[in-house]
Amino acid sequence: MSSIQESQIISALATVMEPDLGRDLITLGMIENIAIDDADNVSFTVVLTTPACPMKESIKQSCIDAVRAAVPEAATVEVTMDSKVTSSCSHHGKNGGHGHGGHGHNHEAHGGHGAPRKIELENVKNIIAVASGKGGVGKSTVSVNLAVSLAATGAKVGLIDADLYGPSIPTMFGLLDTKPELLDNKLIPIEKYGVKLMSIGFLVDSETALIWRGPMASSAIRQLITDVDWQELDYLIFDLPPGTGDIQLTLVQALALTGAVIVTTPQDVALADVSKAVTMFRKVEVPILGVVENMSWYELPDGTRDYIFGRQGGEKFAKANALPFLGAIPISSSIREGGDTGKPFIISNPDAPTSAAAKLVAGEIARQVSIRNAACDSN
Repeated sequence: MSSIQESQIISALATVMEPDLGRDLITLGMIENIAIDDADNVSFTVVLTTPACPMKESIKQSCIDAVRAAVPEAATVEVTMDSKVTSSCSHHGKNGGHGHGGHGHNHEAHGGHGAPRKIELENVKNIIAVASGKGGVGKSTVSVNLAVSLAATGAKVGLIDADLYGPSIPTMFGLLDTKPELLDNKLIPIEKYGVKLMSIGFLVDSETALIWRGPMASSAIRQLITDVDWQELDYLIFDLPPGTGDIQLTLVQALALTGAVIVTTPQDVALADVSKAVTMFRKVEVPILGVVENMSWYELPDGTRDYIFGRQGGEKFAKANALPFLGAIPISSSIREGGDTGKPFIISNPDAPTSAAAKLVAGEIARQVSIRNAACDSN
């Protein structure tokens, strides 16, 4: 029989704070499976709020240090790191986001002023819109590599290409002639690199010029959401068209979004357009998870950086608007090649600086989602 009590382990771990959520691991319910064997070996599991948690190693080390300090007689301290993605505030009061059957149901949401009905995706924990003020800033590239990065950490991820006029997801995943199957009147998303995908590009001929009027575009977008069997997802990412038009407004009104990620390049002209996007999301009360600066610099063969489009514009913009800065992604030819060949650069070139930067951005976005969800829990 070990002389070590479980209560000693609990009080030791109650001193370890979750750095982002500002509370200790015991209060947050993040410790499971505490075990102590006859040889005084201690083991337990830490359940993080996302598999993409950038603080994983430091939290693990803090747990080991805390137990070693409080219980010096422990022979070994073994920590298993696990994760369970938290649900967005929009799900609270709805079984924590776990519903039935994984289909979207249209429930009336009386938002006053005759607001349109909100679509509820009961099995989708978090819905993230990736937006930009203008075209040409690499928003789709960021969306694709964000989705692939999150999936690589073990999260369940879906990606909707909401750009009806220029869908790029089929090209970027190398799925140009792919058509989704229909099962029980639901489209089955196409899966690649661990991400479930849906795009208008899978449903219409790529040669067909899409001329959608506002109401048609809105109803097409609603169908991409409700007529797809997403099953369970931790994150559903929307790659929005550039700007602040009908589709963006339809989406933010139709769905309870966890938050929006805004992509910009460092130069001033892009930043002026970003202001419009920020204003739109604030007006419709969609939380902004933060700003990603894309094409931040070009890395020369000798390792020096050429800041082609100016320097740190996105970071300064985020600071000036009191928004989190989610990170900077350099420009490189592997990004373009990845987009053209249908293999995202994070898969084709996993060790490149660009991929490392994209993974950091994905971790930061997941972190902001966890912080936001925890804030709802404590309210």
